[in-house]
Amino acid sequence: MQITKLLVASVVLLFTGASHAGPKEPDWQETLDRVSRSVVSLKVRAVRDFDTERAGSSTGTGFVIDSERGIILTNRHMVHEGPVISRAVFLNHEEVALEPIYRDPVHDFGFYRFDPSAIQHMEMEELQLSPEAAQVGVEIRVVGNDSGEKISILDGTIARLDRSAPNYGNNTYNDFNTFYLQAASNTSGGSSGSPVVDRSGRVVGLNAGGKSSAASAYYLPLHRVVRAVPYIQRGELPPRGTIQTTLRFTPYEALRQLGLSRSREEKARAFRPAGTGLLVVDSVVPGGPADGKLRSGDIVIEVNGEPVADFLAVEAVLDAAVGAQVELGIERGGEVFSVELEVDDLHALTPHSFLEVGRGIFHELSYQQARNHHVEIGGVYVAQAGYSFSRAGLRSRSIITHVNGEPVPDLDAFQSAISAMKRGERALVRAWPISDPQRAYEVVYTADSGWHRTQRCVLEYSTGEWPCEVVAAPEGQVQPDSATVVFPTPSTKAGKYASNALVQVDFDIPYPTAGLKADSYRGIGILADKEHGFVVADRDTVPVALGDIEITFAGQVRLPAQVIYLHPIHNFVVLKYDPALLEDTEVGEIQFRDEPVSVGETVWQVGLDSSSNLIEFKTTVAKVGPQWFGASKTPRFRETNIEAFSLQDYQGSLGGVIANRRGRPIAAWFSFMDQSQAEARFRAMPGHYIERVMNALRAKEAVQYHALGAEFSAVKLADARERGLSAEYANAILKADPSHPVVMRVARIWGGTPAGSKLRNGDLVLEVNGQTFTRLRAMESWTTEKRLELVILRDGEIIEMGVDTYLVPGGGVDEIVQWAGLILHEPHLEVAFQAGEKKSGVYGSWLWYGSPAYSAGMRPTRRIIEVNDQPVSTMAEFIEAVRNLEHGESVRLTLEQLDGRVRVKTLRLDLKYWPTTHIFKEDGQWVLETVSSAGTPE
Repeated sequence: MQITKLLVASVVLLFTGASHAGPKEPDWQETLDRVSRSVVSLKVRAVRDFDTERAGSSTGTGFVIDSERGIILTNRHMVHEGPVISRAVFLNHEEVALEPIYRDPVHDFGFYRFDPSAIQHMEMEELQLSPEAAQVGVEIRVVGNDSGEKISILDGTIARLDRSAPNYGNNTYNDFNTFYLQAASNTSGGSSGSPVVDRSGRVVGLNAGGKSSAASAYYLPLHRVVRAVPYIQRGELPPRGTIQTTLRFTPYEALRQLGLSRSREEKARAFRPAGTGLLVVDSVVPGGPADGKLRSGDIVIEVNGEPVADFLAVEAVLDAAVGAQVELGIERGGEVFSVELEVDDLHALTPHSFLEVGRGIFHELSYQQARNHHVEIGGVYVAQAGYSFSRAGLRSRSIITHVNGEPVPDLDAFQSAISAMKRGERALVRAWPISDPQRAYEVVYTADSGWHRTQRCVLEYSTGEWPCEVVAAPEGQVQPDSATVVFPTPSTKAGKYASNALVQVDFDIPYPTAGLKADSYRGIGILADKEHGFVVADRDTVPVALGDIEITFAGQVRLPAQVIYLHPIHNFVVLKYDPALLEDTEVGEIQFRDEPVSVGETVWQVGLDSSSNLIEFKTTVAKVGPQWFGASKTPRFRETNIEAFSLQDYQGSLGGVIANRRGRPIAAWFSFMDQSQAEARFRAMPGHYIERVMNALRAKEAVQYHALGAEFSAVKLADARERGLSAEYANAILKADPSHPVVMRVARIWGGTPAGSKLRNGDLVLEVNGQTFTRLRAMESWTTEKRLELVILRDGEIIEMGVDTYLVPGGGVDEIVQWAGLILHEPHLEVAFQAGEKKSGVYGSWLWYGSPAYSAGMRPTRRIIEVNDQPVSTMAEFIEAVRNLEHGESVRLTLEQLDGRVRVKTLRLDLKYWPTTHIFKEDGQWVLETVSSAGTPE
């Protein structure tokens, strides 16, 4: 049957047959006009992963059931079980803030509260809940926010009153122990929580879900909603009881196969003549009141001596007996007996507190998830592993049972164990994935109190708020113990030089910066100075400065390290560890020889694989020359202006060194990221690139790296001639470099450099400081000077010009602000290098789900250039512009995209769950400072 969608202004009534006597049915148009004034669109933002739900934004529907108290009814999954920020938009577009005051532990309904006095330009209606009016054949309308539309009306006819509750999957919320209504009405996203009304305007059901493949919609019956309303109006929690058992309705034919006796069937049919079956035990939660007493297939005959044939009767008894006992009459295989069961409090089995550690979310296991996975309630549930615990290998949706061998049966015990750890202290954490209880595992967690706040948040039922208290960490930091390392024994001369000078480098990023997406990297480091503890690694392993670094020696000892120099142009970074921690271990160091290589030359690849096994492999040079790596749409680091070489064959490794045939290291075997293809390529970076920096660091000098401010590519001499290159210059090039007769072309100009105003893309650079320019390597030595004299060919004309070089900073991003869920920093070098001009403002590098920025439609790569019309060009200006903004305040942002287009966005500030934090480097250490917050003690 095709479903017709009707708008309020175009509802059409269909009449058939001749007029007849009797009262006239209510007019659908009048009914819908009245009902629509009670319906609101919901804008919901779940601010944290919690239990079965994930952080994010959604739209839905609710409707007013008490205009005096400002109570709105909607679905449980629109109120959310965890912390949520929501607003309601009425028919006339007036908007109000909402308080989530109740979400049922099992059934898909919940309530919001708003201030009725805030609605000043519309008379509100409150809708009547009439569960008894839901009958097969009743014509209905679903009035709601369908697919994000303001108001949409869908028609249908109730087809079933006993449809099983829909199942949405094993790791999400599911309703159970209730019938659902079913109708052919193809509702979709946004219509959750819509009232299902009859022609009189009575609400007969609550829209909850649908099956698009069959154009079917499922509505929650309202009996338990009606029972809850008086409690909500009094500001109380409706008592909810459970025996931790799921029941299913089963027809008599199937009951006979389960052993239902004919006499019992006759009694049941006499009790309810219109009934078609009874309730059967479907599953029992391990460790619950019914565990060992009930089992799947048991037929429920009586509760407390009274016959029962539906869910409502059972729930009514359980809700009235919280903390007491009930007696169930059961028939099992033809045998009838009674069992007494304790009735648990459903609210007590629903998490109402969480601990946030290292951006991870932890709370006690819920009844919902215990039932979903058939496990006992207990232990600490990992709703989101976050940064610190993910580094250790803990997986989301796991159950933590022990910390350092001590049981942690609840959240208090877990908090006590974790909060006692100093920064850098390690703990053995035992857990098991909730989907596979038999696969317990252990991880080593390292306490981190520097990157993120640890806080405990507890639900206030009266307001729906989750006020948080900061959990302070003990003062001080635990330093690693010193240790001795035994390196593998090499079998070649090349291995002898390098085997004790290669380490594994692990890098983890707490806040994505500079266009990064991934948050965990692994590669190989090369010990370049054993006295100072200098290690060189590629920027595909350590792409930015902000993060946690660990260096592993021979797979035996792991030590912390920090970035001391991040090369702004070339693919390497210099790290530093404390060499005193290796006791008497004789580590090696590599100082690269500066010697050319040629195609076909024999070399040795020496490296480490992912298990720290030493690789020694004899191979040949395949190709030598300039390397080109594509750029991504999101500006991030890419190697430019380098001459490197590739190998004919090589062994799989995380990196290492390339040695000449005599075993002497001449190049680093590094991973280079091609951003346009999102894949890594291994190339040999000649050692002279690295030694230029290392010589300065060994001498304790500041590294001063100058660049011309342009990216070059090689053009064949024949192509250059076609563009006007004279025979005189062509002959000079052939004479200067007969084995490499090329001309260097300007392929890209870096914004914000002196070259940007003088050079043009496509210029052919013939000479630099009077010397022919055919090798990229030569630019490395020329740019040590502050000014270069160039001869270029442009449009067939020879032009001589002087161009100042550009001092390129080598620290990377060393300051960020986390504001409204955005990760902000000053535009990194690649923004100017790849976008063609120097950018001001603060750059949005990342944003978190469930944040105000996410809900407002903000996206990374935009720069904030104004806050409430106040220009901001630096981080300091931005911090001052937002420092005094208040929680809940609407903020207007002017954003500029990479292509120069300007947009204005507004967001509503949330300083409770997303305080403004400033993270910066001070004396070589990262510091977290709170700029502004609300509702969270500092």
